[in-house]
Amino acid sequence: MNTQQRGLFLTLEGVDGAGKSTHVQWLVDQLTERGVQVVCTREPGGTALGEKLRALLLHEPMSLECETLLMFAARAEHLQAVIEPALRAGQWVVCDRFTDATFAYQGGGRELGVERIAVLERWVHPALQPDCTWLFDVPLAVARERLDRTREQDRFEQEAAAFFERTRAVYLARAQQEPLRIQRVDATQSVDQIRQQIVLQLEQLVTERRLT
Repeated sequence: MNTQQRGLFLTLEGVDGAGKSTHVQWLVDQLTERGVQVVCTREPGGTALGEKLRALLLHEPMSLECETLLMFAARAEHLQAVIEPALRAGQWVVCDRFTDATFAYQGGGRELGVERIAVLERWVHPALQPDCTWLFDVPLAVARERLDRTREQDRFEQEAAAFFERTRAVYLARAQQEPLRIQRVDATQSVDQIRQQIVLQLEQLVTERRLT
């Protein structure tokens, strides 16, 4: 009989410029040092097909309906090919964005609302939610200043301020609705301060998993 313990699914979220990507590899390294087998991935993307869809989503103009459906098409492929097999094998998955981002960006930023996204969520991953999500949160002015000095911007990063205010508002509302899963991180702090917060939560997750 297969008694392999299922892995944990960890995600990082936040508006563009919040700084979450700075901590992805560090988080993987922290888990590896604690003897955890880790798969690191991202959304949209994570597979050969998903990366092609990512390029379209980030750079090609399209309707809101097409954008949302492509997000979930990439997610369905990602789940089947990467996330679910890793979790079943007992590996932990660290993912840069997941469905919280769709609720925030398409649902909030683009004002699609939650109903149609919730339908797609129930279809694509009805029984799966992240075990822990870190929401990197900064005021819009901080996010924009970081974006303007770091890289060439994709079509989401070029959106107007009101778009990001709506996106951030949905993220914060979801954190209030699911306080046990979504841990808000004040990303205006220094990198060391942020990591001190995360590592405490990470230690708790590792300890709890070893006790089960």
